[in-house]
Amino acid sequence: MRHRLVLFVGLLLTLPAMAMSVALLNPGKADEAFWLSSARLMAQAANSLDIRFEVHYAERQHTRLLEIARKIIARPAGERPDYVVFSNDYATGPELLRLFDAAGIKTFMAYSGLSDPADRLAIGLPRTRFKGWLGSLEVHAEDAGYQTARKLIETGRRVGAAGKDGKLHLLALAGDRSTPSSHRRSAGMRRAIAEAPDVVLDQEVFAAWSKDKAAEQAGWLYQRYPDARLVWAGSDLMAFGAMQAWESRGGKAGRDAWFSGINTSNEAMDALKSGRLAALSGGHFIAGAWSLVMLYDYHHGRDFAEEGLELDQSMFASFTPRLADRFLERYGDMRFERIDFKRYSKVLNPSLKRYDFNFEQLLR
Repeated sequence: MRHRLVLFVGLLLTLPAMAMSVALLNPGKADEAFWLSSARLMAQAANSLDIRFEVHYAERQHTRLLEIARKIIARPAGERPDYVVFSNDYATGPELLRLFDAAGIKTFMAYSGLSDPADRLAIGLPRTRFKGWLGSLEVHAEDAGYQTARKLIETGRRVGAAGKDGKLHLLALAGDRSTPSSHRRSAGMRRAIAEAPDVVLDQEVFAAWSKDKAAEQAGWLYQRYPDARLVWAGSDLMAFGAMQAWESRGGKAGRDAWFSGINTSNEAMDALKSGRLAALSGGHFIAGAWSLVMLYDYHHGRDFAEEGLELDQSMFASFTPRLADRFLERYGDMRFERIDFKRYSKVLNPSLKRYDFNFEQLLR
């Protein structure tokens, strides 16, 4: 009997520990380049770090995010994920925090965190009112808005796109009214314009991240502001919608009107290389994968709190045609298998003192 007990204990010691599990509540569509690439890169990070990973798409319906959360909570305790990662898109973050915290499931915000003062007052800081809210990793979205607007303005000056009054006239297509990253991208765009006395922002509208909506809105903006030749967009899809509307009028993107976008889809890279896009920033889709690295370290005893609980990091690269070629060569069609995320973990690399969230390191 004693020998059997020793043998049983020995078998337990040799069995691998149950892998940690993480669920992503993805606010986007399953065929939307940004959110699909975000999920696939997270899956690669999970594979590198031996994390059980699941993803649920809300298909751009904020009520569906809450439905998915309730279904996860309704599972038997042993079938729930250890952690849930979500973005504060459509301002759903506070309610998701309440739901998961009441169920005892730990949470982490990625991409967009809390920004509304009323939400902050009601929610507080991570690990206080909601003990299971471990922290957040936000993308410094203002960088992308600023980078693309500044490059677009420089292009407008170079090609002589000024109107009859000698000013460069710019139209802006933002994402939505409730997502923090949308407002921050617009803030970056406005900062670039504030630095340029020769630029006029004719109008900014919200196109809901939609190509079709952007095409519809751009069509009447072109009629209202005939001198506008620069179009800033908060995403690649909205830029493509604006291009479509311009070309349906007989224009030519990159020839008689100039456009900017944000994201790293193959289509955006090709548009930059061909000259249809004058400016492109992207790389922020990596925020979810970095979040998994942080959660892995937390789960294994190295708390990321030593760097802060709510991190706001720059992750955008300003792409050139050459950098676009490099990105497509390495990661085109979302081929992320070559990235080993173990090298970024503090637990697996004890000499690592600080996380490096820069996207461009993956292009070196």
